[in-house]
Amino acid sequence: MGTWEAVRRGRLLIALLVAAAAIPPASSAAATTLPKKAKASSPPQLLSELPVHAGRLVPSSVVFPIYGDVYPHGLYYVVMNIGDPSKPYFLDVDTGSDLTWLQCDAPCVSCSKGPHPWYRPKKSKLVPNGDPLCAALYSGIAQDENSDQCDYEIQYEDRGSSLGVLIYDAFSLRLTNSSRAGPILAFGCGYDQQSAVQDASAPTDGVLGLGTGKVSVLSQLSNQGVTKNVVGHCLSGKGGGYLFFGDDLVPSSRMTWAPMSRIGSRNYYSPGPAKLYWGTQSLGAKQIEVVLDTGSTFSYFEAHPYQAFLSAVKSDLSKTPLMEEFDDSALPVCWKGQKPFKSVSDVKKYFKTLALDFVKGKRAVLELSPENYLIITKHGNACLGILNGGEAGLRNLNVIGDISLQDHMIVYDNEKQHIGWVRAACNRLPKSGTSSL
Repeated sequence: MGTWEAVRRGRLLIALLVAAAAIPPASSAAATTLPKKAKASSPPQLLSELPVHAGRLVPSSVVFPIYGDVYPHGLYYVVMNIGDPSKPYFLDVDTGSDLTWLQCDAPCVSCSKGPHPWYRPKKSKLVPNGDPLCAALYSGIAQDENSDQCDYEIQYEDRGSSLGVLIYDAFSLRLTNSSRAGPILAFGCGYDQQSAVQDASAPTDGVLGLGTGKVSVLSQLSNQGVTKNVVGHCLSGKGGGYLFFGDDLVPSSRMTWAPMSRIGSRNYYSPGPAKLYWGTQSLGAKQIEVVLDTGSTFSYFEAHPYQAFLSAVKSDLSKTPLMEEFDDSALPVCWKGQKPFKSVSDVKKYFKTLALDFVKGKRAVLELSPENYLIITKHGNACLGILNGGEAGLRNLNVIGDISLQDHMIVYDNEKQHIGWVRAACNRLPKSGTSSL
């Protein structure tokens, strides 16, 4: 993926499609290293020091420090140690897609220079075409029955994509119960990446897909008994935060919960339809379908709710000293004051709370303070971090991205099929927290 120099280049990594990939012809470098007839083997067994009770593994949790911010970097990422011997890789945290992938020296057809050397695959670790995870990846899309490897192509809403093959390798983890695990997980070896922003370098080595699908790292860890099928994150507005797998860190009280809702055939995390409120003012009778996506830097509303929201904001600001600023390239809608702003605290008195009332939950309201939808740019302007999804290519979908998830602990509990949130101090790691090795 490209370098996120300006915040308006913020990524939108909600997955559009995972499909059978057209593998380069035999004359290409990628095909000579990973030939279509390469014999793929079954995955090795779980390598672990996990405690066993009554003959079964006892699930634990694992915590990863999160790095990055909304502005100016435009992404949050974690460090994952992969391979044997393990090597560190920076992965973009993405709850809007299932597939985890690394830029892969197979050799690489189209890759960007990343923080670390490209991952080097081995033929013996190819996931066979008949593997259940390969079938889950295709989700009913016709496969190439003549191939002995699992080829993929994943496309994202921001016009980025990754083309490659599925492979197995070890992930080195230290869990909260002080045990260690080296589960063998399937992920993408991406040898052809395309991005809407073509730069010489990339801030991460790949994407950590945490969606609800069977191919996600979270689902695989749960199936192997390493952790429960629960993932949570806490993104700090000051930068950083933490990510966790398993339920050991889930608060026993204070959480607001809403049942998970299915949106078509997509493996998105959705608390279901919501009503929008600007302060106490309803922004329309129509409910909107909402997805929570850490792979999106900003939030996106469909054209109608976006215009209703923007009109309400501008109506309020017409009675204030703030003036609209049209020359800040960071984001489409910005305001300036008599002097440059230093933080959202300088302007928050002019803005209201934006609330999403999820109708399927019991008093399930997600309140977004000005810090959850405004940024202060390097020019000292206040810019709106909720964008027009129609202009970004979104249809019948509203995305709550990083900016609006900041300073909340968000929990996606696939065991109980509900999503929870609570305001939290995300700049401090939990006391019981550890990280990958």
